[in-house]
Amino acid sequence: MSTTDAPRSAYQPNARYILMLGAMTALPAVATDIYLPSLPEVAQDFGTTATAVQLTMTATLIGGAFGQLVVGPLSDKYGRRLPVLVGLTLHVVTSLLCAIAPGIGSLIALRALQGFFNASATVVAMAVIRDRFVGADASRLISRLMLVIGVAPLFAPSLGGLIAGQWGWRAVFVALALFGVALWLLVFLRLPETLPAERRRTGGLRSALGGYRALLRDGHFVALAVLPGLAMAVLFAYVVGSPFVLREQYGLSAQMFALLFAVNGIGLVAGAQVNAYLVQRVAPIRILRVALPAVAVLALVLLVVVVTDLGGLAGVLVVLFVLLSLINLIAPNASALALSRHGERAGTAAAFIGSLQAGVAGAVSPLVGVLGGDARGMSLVMAGSAAAAVAVLAIATPAYRSGGWHATDRAADPTRAEAASAE
Repeated sequence: MSTTDAPRSAYQPNARYILMLGAMTALPAVATDIYLPSLPEVAQDFGTTATAVQLTMTATLIGGAFGQLVVGPLSDKYGRRLPVLVGLTLHVVTSLLCAIAPGIGSLIALRALQGFFNASATVVAMAVIRDRFVGADASRLISRLMLVIGVAPLFAPSLGGLIAGQWGWRAVFVALALFGVALWLLVFLRLPETLPAERRRTGGLRSALGGYRALLRDGHFVALAVLPGLAMAVLFAYVVGSPFVLREQYGLSAQMFALLFAVNGIGLVAGAQVNAYLVQRVAPIRILRVALPAVAVLALVLLVVVVTDLGGLAGVLVVLFVLLSLINLIAPNASALALSRHGERAGTAAAFIGSLQAGVAGAVSPLVGVLGGDARGMSLVMAGSAAAAVAVLAIATPAYRSGGWHATDRAADPTRAEAASAE
């Protein structure tokens, strides 16, 4: 773990700064959620299957995974502002091209490019956080961002359904382009450069690959970096499966689906804010030790409810709400702990984490369609992803070993650990 270039944790961001970083981080979520209600209509318009249409969602994640791997080193070399401004510009272009896509194949390819380019916003937002914060402070700020990110599942599906209902699903991508323009202006006017020239990394491709090699040699970092991806896989299995499960299997209208999606979004936001409160009092690694097994147990309960039809739709919705409310106790803490180990290459580390998050979710979520695209397939993928996350935490980190969480907490935030020891 590097201790050089320590972030300025005393810096206190204002609400506008948090809103801007949250909007940047939320761009991929907005691109996903605003499009969700249109999936059945896209399948009908192109005369294709639900599995093929779900690939337009998966392609965005895969594109985002590769995009983050590219943008991360670029942001360490050229600073934070330039990569995100270029990426947002190209996001606008690909969104407009999606609006005129002639077929499902071209739409899948364009969605992959859209994910590639809008990944710049997420990577830079996370790198900016690491430039100034560490440990519990970083986790708390990431949790605050979830309040902004949570607006996406609250309003984006309803807005997307309204736009598609009035002007068709293609108009949804025009709206995404307009959002990209607004975000570009916000970043151009409000985002300060947090990586001064003297701290930027030099070199070309060899230097970038060397940064990733250094990260891969840190097994503890890799394990922590995988956890947000597995948590995202749990969430995205619900995201890609729920339009077909709730609308087709359980017969809900588009409006009712959007309402239930928003209710679960409230749970996601609430969980993030609970985490922001907890990390001021409890070490992030201790929260992970409890939250991950709880998510795994709830995913297994959901599978049992679906298989046995215990409680019907109401039973499914109750378990889903509680499970999703705990998801945001995982990614902020795992990401903050991982980032704290490599502050000297924050952009590359943030890209690695974000790429794994998008890549794992993108690789796993198509299994929902492969397993039938119904509630059973969705819950199987959610349970499997959660169980894998618990296994990674238990086997590849010292979280459950004697004194292991103390060592992890000290490495992540020495100042706070020393203060806790003094007490």
